[in-house]
Amino acid sequence: MTHLQAGLSAETLEKAKVELKENPDSLHQDIQEVRDLIITRPDIGFLRTDDAFILRFLRARKFNHPEAFRLLAQYFEYRQQNLDMFKNLKPTEPAIKQALKDGFPGVLSNLDRFGRKILVLFAANWDQSRYSFVDILRAILLSLESMIEEAELQVNGFVLIIDWSNFTFKQASKLTPSMLRLAIEGLQDSFPARFGGIHFVNQPWYIHALYTVIRPFLKDKTRKRIFMHGNNLNSLHQLLQPEILPSELGGMMPPYDMGTWARTLLQHSYDEDTDTDPCQESYTLSVQDLERNLERNMSPKTMKRSQSVVEPGVLKRADKVRSDEENMQPLLSLD
Repeated sequence: MTHLQAGLSAETLEKAKVELKENPDSLHQDIQEVRDLIITRPDIGFLRTDDAFILRFLRARKFNHPEAFRLLAQYFEYRQQNLDMFKNLKPTEPAIKQALKDGFPGVLSNLDRFGRKILVLFAANWDQSRYSFVDILRAILLSLESMIEEAELQVNGFVLIIDWSNFTFKQASKLTPSMLRLAIEGLQDSFPARFGGIHFVNQPWYIHALYTVIRPFLKDKTRKRIFMHGNNLNSLHQLLQPEILPSELGGMMPPYDMGTWARTLLQHSYDEDTDTDPCQESYTLSVQDLERNLERNMSPKTMKRSQSVVEPGVLKRADKVRSDEENMQPLLSLD
């Protein structure tokens, strides 16, 4: 085991070897092969290229070097194309702070049986008068940046549960296709996290309609990991044991305290008053500009450029190594 694998349990080391093809004897060579590809994308400013940072991208793509580099390139390209999103990206920024305090995201204290961290979103908590969907996305990305520092989570990954109870049609109307595509690009295509499952519970009909809109932009692998449970919490409990879930999700734990994760990030700043951001109006305008520019950033020309990271033929995908859960079919309960 090298120092780059420090902190991994024996069980996780074995999982990294079997599922991700991680080999401690070739780890530094793997990292260097990804780093050597940086010269193929002179249009991108790679602001961090240390070993530990590149390793998380290799783990996210099961040590397929070209795919790991593509993800690394898209990580920085996404930030270049959406500069407004990453200005003042810190937990004390007023809109992000309020989103965090409302549980965007919530993070459960217990891991699931595969060692994955469970994120929960109670959609109805979205206070649209205080922060936008982009602010929620910023809070989620900020949270993931903090959690992905943990090597165990780089290997084991995350699970996301979205509870749509009491989420109104008016709230849903703010989820524009452009904003949803922005979230997909940021989480699916540009972040080195392994999502083992995305679970919708208590979703109304208009959430099914939104899913139909965004489905073409999801990778097949992502689609297979989205589970629509409706109000059938028993199907959720077949995949996530109720012993670790809060009572709102039919679990045996107490009701979830929305401020739990916010306190972790904010620490002593949690109880400080969140004053109205004097730049809120200008920030709102910048979000509108971002939405208008999204179509340009996701145009066929732009997407073609971002995919052409090395010579043609090199980017053949490695054979998929599927875990038992990856082979499970989604539960399409449309209650």
